[in-house]
Amino acid sequence: MRRADRLFQIVQLLRSDRVVTGQSLADELEVSTRTIYRDIQDLSLSGVPIEGEAGVGYRLMRGFHMPPLMFTEEELAALLIGARMVQAWTDPQLAKAAHGAINKIDIAIPAHLKPELNRQDILVPDFTNSDDVAERLQLLRTAVKLRRKVSYAYQLEDGETSTRTVHPLGMFYWGKVWTMIGWCELRDAFRHFRLDRMSDLLILEQRYQLTPGRTLDDYLASVNCKD
Repeated sequence: MRRADRLFQIVQLLRSDRVVTGQSLADELEVSTRTIYRDIQDLSLSGVPIEGEAGVGYRLMRGFHMPPLMFTEEELAALLIGARMVQAWTDPQLAKAAHGAINKIDIAIPAHLKPELNRQDILVPDFTNSDDVAERLQLLRTAVKLRRKVSYAYQLEDGETSTRTVHPLGMFYWGKVWTMIGWCELRDAFRHFRLDRMSDLLILEQRYQLTPGRTLDDYLASVNCKD
């Protein structure tokens, strides 16, 4: 978590009427109490009116409020549907981030919009991804971010299996399956691979360079030309 996000979270957690201990803040944000004490000090110096002290607990001075987030009902519905899709159809790391986003919205929106958070008329069923696919998605997202090559065994439609080393470029969800677009060293060309047909996926130490003709933009341009 970025420090700016952590400071924002601390302010949100201190908005309750009860005194919040440094240890409970540290547990919630998964940092040390020393980090929390330093953050509290910096927030106080920046003008946030925090009452309390280390070893006792903290709370915001009564009457202090951060400006509420202003969404229309339709904007809020769009955000919640998107967050629930992420929770249901991606990996545990993104699902946790989506849950955190919903909690932030819950804390910050005006009271008259809070009932929108509990609407059940638009559901996002959680039955799409297996645990294996979710784990591969998380690994591949990491590989794309770090520009690291990946290797895996891949099963073709005819049942034959081959080992691939690929430069992962992007992840695509088609409503039924996740695929990874990448530059395949075996074929020396762009290829897309279904995550549910991968096995023994490894992120390699070797990084790849984004060279002209082998980037995600190049792939998308080639697809658009075919259309």
